[in-house]
Amino acid sequence: MSKGTLFDKVWDLHTVGTLPSGLTQLFIGLHLIHEVTSPQAFAMLRERGLKVLFPERTVATVDHIVPTENQARPFADRLAEEMIQALEHNCQENNITFYNIGSGSQGIVHVIAPELGLTQPGMTIACGDSHTSSHGAFGAIAFGIGTSQVRDILASQTLALSKLKVRKIEVNGTLNPGVYAKDVILHIIRTLGVKGGVGYGYEFAGTTFEQMNMEERMTVCNMAIEGGARCGYVNPDQVTYDYLKGRDFAPKDADWDQAVVWWESIKSDADAHYDDLVVFDAAEISPTVTWGITPGQGIGVNQSVPQPEELLEEDRFIAEEAYRYMDLYPGQSIKGTKIDVCFIGSCTNGRITDLREAAKIAKGHHVAEGIKAFVVPGSERVKEEAEAEGLDKIFQEAGFEWREPGCSMCLAMNPDKLQGRQISASSSNRNFKGRQGSSSGRTLLMSPAMVATAAIKGEVSDVRELL
Repeated sequence: MSKGTLFDKVWDLHTVGTLPSGLTQLFIGLHLIHEVTSPQAFAMLRERGLKVLFPERTVATVDHIVPTENQARPFADRLAEEMIQALEHNCQENNITFYNIGSGSQGIVHVIAPELGLTQPGMTIACGDSHTSSHGAFGAIAFGIGTSQVRDILASQTLALSKLKVRKIEVNGTLNPGVYAKDVILHIIRTLGVKGGVGYGYEFAGTTFEQMNMEERMTVCNMAIEGGARCGYVNPDQVTYDYLKGRDFAPKDADWDQAVVWWESIKSDADAHYDDLVVFDAAEISPTVTWGITPGQGIGVNQSVPQPEELLEEDRFIAEEAYRYMDLYPGQSIKGTKIDVCFIGSCTNGRITDLREAAKIAKGHHVAEGIKAFVVPGSERVKEEAEAEGLDKIFQEAGFEWREPGCSMCLAMNPDKLQGRQISASSSNRNFKGRQGSSSGRTLLMSPAMVATAAIKGEVSDVRELL
């Protein structure tokens, strides 16, 4: 087993005890909740006559069901209105901090916690959402959980978990122009597979990650779960501290200095032992697009849909299903695939640096005729910052719609949905069947800059042609 890694240190520091089942009872320092997975958990507490044990360690926002065009209350969708009302009631009843629409800090849960400084190195974090692994970018150990586990944390501030193995994933070198953090994680998942990380936590390391800003690191950690890993993290460094300093909930003055000393101490030791090591060369990564129905079915933008015989035998069945569903055939070039909808946003790529990169591509161009293209900031703060920089004007002049913050078309829990057999270029994290709202809709995952390029060209295109 691993020894001396950040994962081991944080795990040991938060271990309450070992349960008779052999599972570790792990203390959770920060619990993030939203409107989708929390109502049932609160109901289960009431049924048992239990209270929230540490309400000050739980923070709420609303994101999944939020409309991004008209946010007037009550919402047009009655179920969405019921869900936000339930969250409002539960937070008020239990004295839980809630960042509601119009608070100035509402947004996608995995965007607002880092920007508020709630996410910090050495923490254990949990949320009833798969992509909680995002917070690992700060050197935290962060788990996506189910509703019954949301209940457990509300009641006890602990989780029962099996300890993971740790795989170190090194990426070294400088990324080529037009290659972004999204391409890095799609390349990793493509290589190791969507089940390759089962039973592991991923430590992302190497000179490529050292060069990344915090939002790029969050993009990679966000999709660790798509590679089967339970969590993913990057050791904290000066980039981490520069991002955190001065944020709402970051330590202040002498506490800050003390915190940095401690954060430095929890880094993986130079002689740490890992259960596995995989090394990648940044120069070999190109702008990447998914062609199938899992995030692991990705190829370089100038490559062709793989032939069955090029794939591992265990991957051929899902590939055959993907060919049929996506209306693509082996050997077909992904470049030139016609697009109907282009979506820039999500907890993977809805932060300010994502919008800046997409705006660089959009500036001076226009969305192709017949293409629906829209940009959804990840939070109210991101939206405010983008508008202060004039990014909204750049997008609108290029023919993109500029929306209000929310999860939007990442998933089908709000009005932003694909229709029929539409095919989307999406900066989100999942391309499963029906993920974006239509049972027959098709999703191609790519970086925000690649989505902007697809919007302008009307088809999958190489962003490097517009740089």
